[in-house]
Amino acid sequence: MKSYAPSMMPMFMLIFAFVISSCTTPQKLVEHGHYDQAVSIALRRLKGKKKKKTKHVLALESAVNRANQRDMREADRLKKQGRPENWSQINELYRRIRNRQSKVEPLLPLVSYEGIKANFRFVQVESLENESREKAAEYHYARAKAMLVDAQRGDKAAAREAYKALDAVDQYYQNFRDKRSLKEEARNLGTTRILVKVKNNANVIMPSALERDIRSLSVRDLNSFWQSYYTEQANGVQYDYEIVLRIMDIQISPGFVKEREYVEQKRVQDGFIYIVDENGDVLTDSLGNKVTEPRYINVKARVWETSQTKTAALSGRLEIHDKRTGELIDSQPMAADATFENCAATYRGDERALDKRTLQLTRNHPQPFPTDEALLFQAAEQLKPFFKKEITRARKLI
Repeated sequence: MKSYAPSMMPMFMLIFAFVISSCTTPQKLVEHGHYDQAVSIALRRLKGKKKKKTKHVLALESAVNRANQRDMREADRLKKQGRPENWSQINELYRRIRNRQSKVEPLLPLVSYEGIKANFRFVQVESLENESREKAAEYHYARAKAMLVDAQRGDKAAAREAYKALDAVDQYYQNFRDKRSLKEEARNLGTTRILVKVKNNANVIMPSALERDIRSLSVRDLNSFWQSYYTEQANGVQYDYEIVLRIMDIQISPGFVKEREYVEQKRVQDGFIYIVDENGDVLTDSLGNKVTEPRYINVKARVWETSQTKTAALSGRLEIHDKRTGELIDSQPMAADATFENCAATYRGDERALDKRTLQLTRNHPQPFPTDEALLFQAAEQLKPFFKKEITRARKLI
């Protein structure tokens, strides 16, 4: 079975539509009950033509009349069922009839070049469409009102269904009774509110500036239509869930200094020497130039290297609590660390003996150790992306 890349599908559909429209006649489509396709093709073949072919005029007449008859019959059948939920479908049928007739009206009177005039049996659907629009809107409105009763008892799913039902009213009326205020109520009742908090349960006091920094994590981009995230407790807001970054342990090492002394040596080129023969005379080449060869010597240097290290680590858990039931619904470990490292060196001797790394160290100098708070801030920066990633994952749980 062939498959088509998504980017090729629109072109494929256009080609397919062109083939169908060019190879299928309106008459054949009418025979097979594809009335609206027949209307589209017949209209395309009649518009702008001075000499309108009789077969196309008659095909359009037949397609429109049969389609209207079919849709009216279906609308009557749905009405007889007496089910309020049918009114949306009934209204759609009447709108379809109106749209179909409005496409044909610019061509009226439609007469072929042979003098054959089309006899369209148009349906007066304005009052029928208005009635069905009113009743369809009323059905969705009443359904929303009923679901809002459950929503007011805490059923968020019912609130969201109520919002969807009120949304359906929009296709019939932009202003329908108190629809706007009911939509606001449904949105409010259906929104899940999540409070994101940081709690320090470690034995070490967390600097207040660090706690504020972690709390400053932006969660605004996590908001969706039905979920709202907060990082501050607001008066009068009832939260459904609480996501807690619980810091369980804070470790900060002292600043360590390690020193070592070593010797580096290397055999290096140090100028050149003349090549002499067995008589002690300097050799020359064919051009009369004196022949030389590199001279190598052994060089060394004594190196004193100083290494500095200091680390800070935060660890804890990300917890999701259902505020309505008090249940812990998820818990994931989280950890981050930051390390300060610095190396420097001095030497005595021949610089040419130093390898590339050692030479680079000689250009560095010992540095003051960062403060505990500065290292913790670095660790927190490592923690933030993971924290946000876990909150994003947790959205599926709430």
